[in-house]
Amino acid sequence: MYIPKHFSFLLIFLLIALNACAQSVHQEDIQQVLAQKKQSLSQTIALNNQTGLVPIKGLRDLKIASIDLGFEQSNQFNTMLSRYASVDTYRGDANLASLQLLSEQIKFHNLLIIQLAKNVAASQTILDFIKNEIASKKVIICGFGSPQKLALLDELDVPIIWSTDTTVIAAQNSASAIFGGIAITGKLTTNISPRFPAGSGFTTIKTRLGYDLPESVGIKSVNLTDPIGKIVREAIAEQATPGAVVMVIKNGTVVFEEAYGFHTYEKQRPTLTSDIFDMASISKITATTPAVMRLYEEKKIDLNQTIGHYLFQARQTNKSNVKLRDVMLHQAGFVPFIPFYKNLKPGDVSSDSSATHNVKIADGRYLLSDYYRKVMWPEMLQSKLETPGKYVYSDISMYVMKEVVEQQASEPIETYVQEQFYQPLGMYKTGYNPRRRFAKEEIVPTERDTYFRDTLLQGYVHDQGAAMANGVAGHAGIFSTANDLAIYGQMLLNKGTYGGEIYFAPRIVEEFTGKQSTVSRRGLGFDRKDPDTSKAYPSALASAATYGHTGYTGTCIWIDPEHQLTYIFLSNRVHPSVTNKLYELNIRSRIQDVIYEAIAKGLE
Repeated sequence: MYIPKHFSFLLIFLLIALNACAQSVHQEDIQQVLAQKKQSLSQTIALNNQTGLVPIKGLRDLKIASIDLGFEQSNQFNTMLSRYASVDTYRGDANLASLQLLSEQIKFHNLLIIQLAKNVAASQTILDFIKNEIASKKVIICGFGSPQKLALLDELDVPIIWSTDTTVIAAQNSASAIFGGIAITGKLTTNISPRFPAGSGFTTIKTRLGYDLPESVGIKSVNLTDPIGKIVREAIAEQATPGAVVMVIKNGTVVFEEAYGFHTYEKQRPTLTSDIFDMASISKITATTPAVMRLYEEKKIDLNQTIGHYLFQARQTNKSNVKLRDVMLHQAGFVPFIPFYKNLKPGDVSSDSSATHNVKIADGRYLLSDYYRKVMWPEMLQSKLETPGKYVYSDISMYVMKEVVEQQASEPIETYVQEQFYQPLGMYKTGYNPRRRFAKEEIVPTERDTYFRDTLLQGYVHDQGAAMANGVAGHAGIFSTANDLAIYGQMLLNKGTYGGEIYFAPRIVEEFTGKQSTVSRRGLGFDRKDPDTSKAYPSALASAATYGHTGYTGTCIWIDPEHQLTYIFLSNRVHPSVTNKLYELNIRSRIQDVIYEAIAKGLE
């Protein structure tokens, strides 16, 4: 039986069951929860891990199924798995017909995570099913309960994660350990069988994000929950945004995650931490910039070369001799933006899809085919260079870099970033054009567009130019979740490594995120803390090493290597129409200040 993957309400109950308790219980109760988590982890043991399958690596090549064969905390277990990868979930029992159907359903998966509890391990039918799947697939068994049941698994030569604890905490620990969210060091304390003597147990390592209470990293929960909640509720009350998600990651652990408000002011759908938001200009550092970083490291892009060197179309234009480094630093002299949608002519947009109008810019709106190539791109190439050598933030810069990436990668950027970054990192909800992969309801709506597309935008990029480029642009178009952004931020904090895989050499991360301009605060693609302390941007308390980006739709991600901190704020402040109240109330920076203050206070 197939079970839907989306357990965001359970995630709120379980993961924030720990975080939520911090809002309403005493500090001694929080310490008790931490002690329970530590005790449960000590009862978790990794066996048969000679091949090092745990923690899992190589997500890009895996199609994972989680199979519940009698574990009461299966939903919670699967919820934690979903933090790390796209995992299809199934349930079976000891009935032969049920298992035969299950085997058919999972035949296209190549990694199975099988949950065992109670007495199902004693079923010969279950064991035969597992043996059959081992013949063609990678298998990891997660068992819960008395370790004596391990004797029944003696003949299965696959990794086993066994916990004598059967609580929600044990479910979370085991699921997290499979992906390297936590390390396992436990050992068997009694002789179970010749294969599993006392002292057995492999030590695994932490390779991915963990999820825990703020106290686990020396922060008092109430110093985050109360002031952050107050600021976000103020933003909602002032109609700066109908809802928001805030996430804090410290020392490789997600220690705060909360959703506030609703998708719209009609309050029909509460905001969830798993919701997908339009990233706007965060696309610059989560799509185009990492693509440039990869190609730069592979020496397929030289930032000291010119646009004309890579793009034949740019030759014989004023862009030909502009260096890519200046483009990445926003000091090439490009105009800030071009309002392409204002130049549309009658007949350019149709309410019906056809061979002549196949660029879907919103529900019921289709743009003339090849409009980007025939009209927009030539207009950008012919646009003026107004301020070369001066810092002027320009969206045109990333339109250009997207073209350079595609030329040098020989692949569309939307495919390239999926293959090179999002899939292997486990950022499975991140990408362009999310309506092609996810339900509309999972995506937070942005503006009710009354001047161009005449509809509520939900899952179609808010930026008009990016929409006219078929939803794929270098400066906008990426949709993502807080958890996916946290993964990306942690990879950068790790200097290019995540999940046991290397994405960039440390020097590449340092070069692109470090200050690289004599005329601005910018890194290459990345924004950085403003050295002018009077601006307090993005936060007066952030270290000088802080880098990240904001997004027009009301988003931001800021990464502070000195504090091993990532701060994420997601909102739809442009709903139902564009408002500047989020800026005027200084919501994002005030929340960031609270985080630093909480770190400074510690557990006082």
